[in-house]
Amino acid sequence: MTALLALAASLLTGLADFGGGLLTRRLPALAVVVVSQAAAAAVLLLAVLATGGWTDASPALWYAVAAGVIGPFAMLAFYRALALGPMGVVSPLATVGVAVPVGVGLALGERPGPAQLAGIAVAVAGVVLAGGPERGGPAAARTALLLTLAAAFGFGANMSLLAQASAGGGLLLVLCVQRLVNIVVGGAALLWSLRGADTTGLLPGLRSRLPLLTGIGLLDVAGNAAYAMASHGGSAAVAAVLASLYPVVTALLARGVLKERLRPVQVVGAGLAVAGTLLLAAA
Repeated sequence: MTALLALAASLLTGLADFGGGLLTRRLPALAVVVVSQAAAAAVLLLAVLATGGWTDASPALWYAVAAGVIGPFAMLAFYRALALGPMGVVSPLATVGVAVPVGVGLALGERPGPAQLAGIAVAVAGVVLAGGPERGGPAAARTALLLTLAAAFGFGANMSLLAQASAGGGLLLVLCVQRLVNIVVGGAALLWSLRGADTTGLLPGLRSRLPLLTGIGLLDVAGNAAYAMASHGGSAAVAAVLASLYPVVTALLARGVLKERLRPVQVVGAGLAVAGTLLLAAA
């Protein structure tokens, strides 16, 4: 069940990232982050109120607050990197952030078996290779690389914080608090960035794409929820690696929808990622 939930997290997150990456080529990345998370927060707030989820409040929610502070900046960096370079190149590089939750799991005393260690190594090598060589000018490559690395470690920290926040239950409340903080932090940054800017076409553009923005926010929430459940159902390190295969989904969508060409090294990387997944699932 841990493997299935973590793989579901990868699928859902990969779909959300593909949609977000597409929209940031037409709208400001921070606006995409704030509006999509606001739509998700509205749904989560209704769910918490309907189920009485507020009764699960505990000091562990501070982990969710921290995740909410980090999340908008990680997503902004990632969406900007996706808009700057090919999705099939940028997205797989974000998987290096898996080092954060894997490291936390090992620090807390987890000791994966030999087959799991082999699966982790193969899967991580696969997703890194799936990034392929950078294309575009040197300046664009450097900027995309720095943005992707910043996003990767932000995502990794976010995964660890969500796992800690939901360790005692109350997953709906944890996700709701995280999104509400996302809106406050991201909204403040958005207002700051728009000072003096011409925003004439921004609101109509956001309004016309509201269904897609809502879908992106809900997919992101569902991916976070699937990962949190996976991390508590088995090895957190294994769950983190499997949940970090989402770049393969984004890269394949970019190939199928945007017709981005995958280089041979990327095909090899995708194959290794699948092989590592099978090792982890079988362990």
